[in-house]
Amino acid sequence: MDHPSPPGPRRLATLSEILARLSAIQSEESELSATLTDLLSAHEPIADALNNLKSLSPQLDSLYDQTRLLDQAVSATARTAQDVGGRVQSLDEEMKRVRDASERVSQIIELKSSLAALHSSIEQQDWEAATRHCARAMALPLGVISGPFAETAVPTPESHLPPAQTLQAAREHLLAVFKREFERASHARDATATSRFFKLFPAIGWEAEGLQAYASFVVELVKVRPPASAKTSSPLYYITALTALFESIALIVDQHQPVVEKYYGAGKMGLVLERLLQEADRVVRDLVEGWEEERSMKRKLSDISSVPVSASVQRPGALSEAAEDELVDPREIDKVVAESAGMSGRWGLFRKFMYDRLKEEPDLEEEDGDGSSEVSHPVPQRTAQQAPDSADEDAIPAGFQVIEESQSRKTIENMLSTYYIPLEVWYARSVIEKAHRLSTQDLSQTPITTTTPDDAFYILKIVLSRMLSTASVATVQRTSEHLRDVMDKDYARIIRQKLDNVYKGGSAPPGVRGEKAERENRQSFIILLNDLDISSSHMERLVKDLSQSTLIPQHYLDSEVEQVRSSLNAFLNVVPKFRSTLRAGIEQLFNQLLRPKLRTFIPDVYKDVSYILDDDGYSAAELQDLVRKRFVKAWEALIEGYKDTFTENNYRLFFGLALDVLVRPWEKFVVSLKYSELGAIRFDHDLRAVVAYLSSQTVFGDIREKFVRLQQIATLLNLDSEEDVDEFYNGSGIAWQLSQQEARAVANLRV
Repeated sequence: MDHPSPPGPRRLATLSEILARLSAIQSEESELSATLTDLLSAHEPIADALNNLKSLSPQLDSLYDQTRLLDQAVSATARTAQDVGGRVQSLDEEMKRVRDASERVSQIIELKSSLAALHSSIEQQDWEAATRHCARAMALPLGVISGPFAETAVPTPESHLPPAQTLQAAREHLLAVFKREFERASHARDATATSRFFKLFPAIGWEAEGLQAYASFVVELVKVRPPASAKTSSPLYYITALTALFESIALIVDQHQPVVEKYYGAGKMGLVLERLLQEADRVVRDLVEGWEEERSMKRKLSDISSVPVSASVQRPGALSEAAEDELVDPREIDKVVAESAGMSGRWGLFRKFMYDRLKEEPDLEEEDGDGSSEVSHPVPQRTAQQAPDSADEDAIPAGFQVIEESQSRKTIENMLSTYYIPLEVWYARSVIEKAHRLSTQDLSQTPITTTTPDDAFYILKIVLSRMLSTASVATVQRTSEHLRDVMDKDYARIIRQKLDNVYKGGSAPPGVRGEKAERENRQSFIILLNDLDISSSHMERLVKDLSQSTLIPQHYLDSEVEQVRSSLNAFLNVVPKFRSTLRAGIEQLFNQLLRPKLRTFIPDVYKDVSYILDDDGYSAAELQDLVRKRFVKAWEALIEGYKDTFTENNYRLFFGLALDVLVRPWEKFVVSLKYSELGAIRFDHDLRAVVAYLSSQTVFGDIREKFVRLQQIATLLNLDSEEDVDEFYNGSGIAWQLSQQEARAVANLRV
């Protein structure tokens, strides 16, 4: 923005205006002086720089002259070099053309000599030499073989066709010879000749044809031919037939894969395996259909659907009679279920073996003496060793997808879902029902239980082991879900019903007969509770054992192991249901039999006991030891017989309930008393004696924890009279379960 011009001297009318104008002029003068000083100080460096530049002028002129002379000399040399380089490039181009022509002539000579040697070898029936010469000719570029020069130079009076046609005709002739000789050798079971021609196919470009011929050869090796003596009624007929089929395929893959992949390339065994599985699909389908018909599987399914398993255990006599006339014999169902699991297990072992085998790098170093590997003919044997697990669990081997998508797997899975799962679940339910029906007290055990847990979990172990042997993750998951339901509804529910029925008739009438009935009811109730405790332990141990079983890694892929173990571990969800029923039953028994007697327990123990003691009173109390003696006598009368009849876990729970009900009234009672100094010491002595006695009656180790509040009361009662309660409460380091207000109240009990 432009500043307004100051007024002229003639317009200044007052003294203040004159002084202001004078001050502005002086400021402007100072600024001009400073600017002039800066200009003068900067002039000297500029002048020095100009002088230096002037001194360099003669040197620059000299450099310019020298550069001009150098440019003239270099320009002449460059023109000479350009002329020479042009001639050299022309010579290089001529030499390149000569080399190309020479190479083309060499290739034509190679082609002509190879074709000539090829025809000679064919005439002499030297098939290895013919293969080498044919491969040499095929190795030449297609442009050379089909080029006009080759078509002019290669044909001879004996072979006037163009070389491409001649080579193709020779390849087709060799293919026909190799296929004929391979088939002849395979029919004659000549391993050396079979191997000889098998490895010649890929050398002359007939890889697919060679694999096709080989696949036809190995398919004949796996055709199942049961011995004439075998009968379809035999329980091992179908399992043995599938075993023979899968072992044959496994042995072929195990023995032939290195040879196939050496001469045909990695992953080529998958093409042969696909053809083998087509034959396997046919055989598996026929065997499963034959098994369904021979074993009347559809009728069995219909039978178990029309005959529901009885869940009643009220009339053991009537049920026993009904068992004699069972329409469906569980033993027959057990046989066919075991047979179906065995057939599925053979497929699973084959699948696991193929997975491990196809993941391995083929060993291409094993060759015979003349440097060629032989395709050997497998000899049937019972087992095929599994390959070690690979570290890379997620990679799917080449060719394994064919197995996963095969019709054989679908047939096996369909058999399992249609027959195995419903029959296995029905079998487990029926046998568990029978275990309940035939349950008897096992008097040989202490404590006494019934035969139901051992029988039921023995069957459950058999069923779960058989389920794992199917090698089907989907079957394991679905069957496990049904079996967990069986253990909850068909096993634990029946025990709950029996517990409810023990006292269903109400209390027994008075008298000797009534007391006897009461003892029998109590005994029956405790035995059922013991069954629940044993069942919980059995279930936990069974799941642990099966999770660590070798059945899982033997039958399942590494990626499937955790899914299978997860299905097994889900059975542990049944255990809390067992324990919930168990705790409810023990609480019911305790409330009916023990809780009423505990209401007067503490007052009876402390009857006529005073803790306001002098020296004589303290000596008398110590001599009589009434509290400990009364407590021991009353407690033993109270729990007589329970320790020997309960299992350890049940007795611990029962014992804990008794103490829980006893301790709280005990606390209330002791804070209603008064204590002298000696009386507080005597109370502490009595409490310790009782706790020591109770601890000696059990092996649980947690009895003293229930008496912490009483022990803290005894501690507070035995404080010195001079000691402040609040100070001791806050500074003692004790983990108090009493509040500070309760501590003050206890301290005030001292007299």
